[in-house]
Amino acid sequence: MAAPNRFTVDLIAWQKTAGRHDLPWQKTRDPYRIWLSEIMLQQTQVGTVIPYYARFLGNFPDVQALAAAPIESVIEHWAGLGYYARARNLHRCARQIAEVYGGDFPQTEAELESLPGIGRSTAAAIAAFAFGRRAAILDGNVKRVLCRQFGIAGFPGATAVHRELWALAESLLPESNIEVYTQGLMDLGATLCTRSRPRCGDCPVASGCVARRDGRQGELPESKPRPAVPERTSTFVLLTDGARLLLERRPPSGLWGGLLVPPEGEPAEVAARLGLALGESMKLPPLKHAFTHFRLTLLPVLCRIEAGFQVAEPGLEWVALSKAADAGVPAPIKKLINQVASAGG
Repeated sequence: MAAPNRFTVDLIAWQKTAGRHDLPWQKTRDPYRIWLSEIMLQQTQVGTVIPYYARFLGNFPDVQALAAAPIESVIEHWAGLGYYARARNLHRCARQIAEVYGGDFPQTEAELESLPGIGRSTAAAIAAFAFGRRAAILDGNVKRVLCRQFGIAGFPGATAVHRELWALAESLLPESNIEVYTQGLMDLGATLCTRSRPRCGDCPVASGCVARRDGRQGELPESKPRPAVPERTSTFVLLTDGARLLLERRPPSGLWGGLLVPPEGEPAEVAARLGLALGESMKLPPLKHAFTHFRLTLLPVLCRIEAGFQVAEPGLEWVALSKAADAGVPAPIKKLINQVASAGG
């Protein structure tokens, strides 16, 4: 057996005394709760995830409850977390576990990785935390830690660099304490070896860090050259009778899939589609929102219509103006609704 790596030994010792131990998904072997936390934490900070995690569990306490729920309900409880493909994959994965595995999570990394929305690193995290399996993780935080610690040059997403990082991650695995080591990697990247202003003076592995030795913390890991971000513009019509707001459910896939939004399009086009006569209208300030691959400028128009107007088109529903911001709408739409509500509709 090879001698333990100094990095691994020091990291385990640090996590036991100074790492995070009070996160709501810790101190459990329940694969459902661990899986849910890992999916929510993809591209989302811990502080944002914690209240969503608690509310989600309150409504879907186990994988069978999640599998039995309608996708619209799952999407509504995800609203505000962003990256909604995660919620759709979460629901698909729960149904597959219920139907194929009888509600019991598979325990091997290969089986876990075959499930919707679970990649190699997430599968390893679930296997390590839920089943104590000796598996390597390699999320964004871990890539940053390893690139700095061992002086790995090149963009981590490049095929050769990615392969090198996986080999390194696997070579560092301890023979025991896999849960502590895995959590230590996560804690180090999230709290000390951060993207900007790393706290090298508090780092338990700083003595062996190549980036610290060479003053390259700001250079590693290397960034991918980014092309210009496309700009899009879209008009949303906020139709209200003063007490209610008309919202439309988006198709299951695509932008904001399954969420409620005001009808999209120019006011005259929307009015013609719905067969209504518009009253007083007012343009609201534009709102910019950044997505992963493009930036969207929302052009909201507030339009009044007569009280009592009924809609027959599927997917449209009236929501009380006072409750519309919490009705399963995306974050930028929530801002628009709050503007309308604060102005008294």
